[in-house]
Amino acid sequence: MAGSTHTVTNQPPPLLGHDVYATDQALVAAVERHLDPELLDEARGELSSLGRAAGSAQLHEWAAQADGNPPVLRTHDRYGHRIDEVDFHPAWHRLLGKGVGAHLTSAWARPGGHVRRAAAFVLWTQVEAGTCCPLSMTHAAVPALRADPALAAEWEPLLASTIYERELRPARAKAGALVGMGMTEKQGGSDVRANTTSARPLAEDGAYELTGHKWFCSAPMSDGFLVLARASGAPEAGDGDGGLTCFLVPRVLEDGSRNVFRIQRLKDKLGNRSNASAEVEFDGTWARRVGEEGRGVRTIIGMVAATRLDCVLGSAGLMRAAVAQAAHHCAHREAFGGALLDKPLMRNVLADLALESEAATTLGLRLAAAYDDGGEQERALLRIAVPAAKYWVAKRCAPVVVEAAECLGGNGYVEESGMPRLVRESPLNSIWEGAGNVQALDVLRALRREPEALNAYLREVGLARGADHRLDAAIKALLTDLADLDGAEARARRLTERFALVLQGSLLVRFAPPEVADAFCASRLGGDAGGAFGTLPHTLDLGAIVERARPVA
Repeated sequence: MAGSTHTVTNQPPPLLGHDVYATDQALVAAVERHLDPELLDEARGELSSLGRAAGSAQLHEWAAQADGNPPVLRTHDRYGHRIDEVDFHPAWHRLLGKGVGAHLTSAWARPGGHVRRAAAFVLWTQVEAGTCCPLSMTHAAVPALRADPALAAEWEPLLASTIYERELRPARAKAGALVGMGMTEKQGGSDVRANTTSARPLAEDGAYELTGHKWFCSAPMSDGFLVLARASGAPEAGDGDGGLTCFLVPRVLEDGSRNVFRIQRLKDKLGNRSNASAEVEFDGTWARRVGEEGRGVRTIIGMVAATRLDCVLGSAGLMRAAVAQAAHHCAHREAFGGALLDKPLMRNVLADLALESEAATTLGLRLAAAYDDGGEQERALLRIAVPAAKYWVAKRCAPVVVEAAECLGGNGYVEESGMPRLVRESPLNSIWEGAGNVQALDVLRALRREPEALNAYLREVGLARGADHRLDAAIKALLTDLADLDGAEARARRLTERFALVLQGSLLVRFAPPEVADAFCASRLGGDAGGAFGTLPHTLDLGAIVERARPVA
């Protein structure tokens, strides 16, 4: 019963009951741009169906339940038998099942599959980002498994399945399977060359016994795991792997018995709390080799690249969710005699946030289209563009989400708004799959070892040359920086940031509305902005930028 002291007014309605896809103009435009026309009708139907689900009250309730009830580790059953199982809230399983059913693990064999999945991943991140981890790992495992055609033939149909089965059984007995990953160890972190986990060959061809540990094992409830270990007697690879070899560790063996997969504990993380991240130990663990001995990093790098693109897409999704909430709030909230949305200073803030969000989405979908193309030039572009995009887009996520929460005032600091969950999630993609320095050094590595990568990048940004003088100047400045790579490591972050910004600017100049491209080039390339959001030149068409970002049909 309502109290008699006041009437509740001027509170925005919940942002629910809408199509998250259809109301995202930048995402819709990217899908229409990159998909073949004959695929568009089917893709629109799939994405709008997922968009309506993503905007529903039911899924948001499940998301809150999954996040509020983190997974629990059960190392032993009631009789003392070691079982190493992770219990999840029922809402987690419902959400993960919907994600699998939405083709989020089946891009590699579908026409236009990567663009369609990328758009769906942006949408799904806005529901509950924790489930995106097993979906991403499973999707990304495919290129690594293809190093062994027989293994790929066995596992790929299970990973591409739209059926989610939560029970632990032999993979061959399931209609669908998930795959996790374990690369890092306590002593090395991202420097996997410091790994000590060992692999001893068994009598069966391609079979090994693992001994060691993994400090971060993603999705420990999965059916299989791609891991790195040192095969005894493996040759030193030319790429510096130091004998590291890639292996597939099944959770359940062919005879139905549990493989040795000792989950020591689950990480107590800042965000991503619905998802389990574990510390695991191997002690006589059965594994099957994937690819050649001593070529583990080269084998698994395809998986790493795919997950890094998912970090870009996931960050784009988080930014879009935050900006949509901020714009919705300001459209329905009045202060100082009018709607917040119409206040010049708030409009500047929202427009600045919207630029960052659209640039991230546009870049992420362009890279997904390169995967679909698969040509030599597109693969070369990915080699330099993926780490640059992962570095920059993931880093921009946290400040965008925090600023968007501020647009809601005190309401944005309250859990019920959903904004604190986005804030906690926002740093994750910058840390996982190689933090900022790792990405920047990877860009340098590509510049030095693969000149075709730079050529492909320059051809891509060159398509927009002459359309905006600030973009032209930024390309020229980048070329000047690249003329001398002596001492480049100390300025690798600066170079990587420029790579990302110039590529984003070139794409927006080619494809975005003029007001969006103009504002981006002025502020991000031309230097006409301050250090905080909301410092765009007041002469820009900020109203049109904000209106484009509003989550309305």
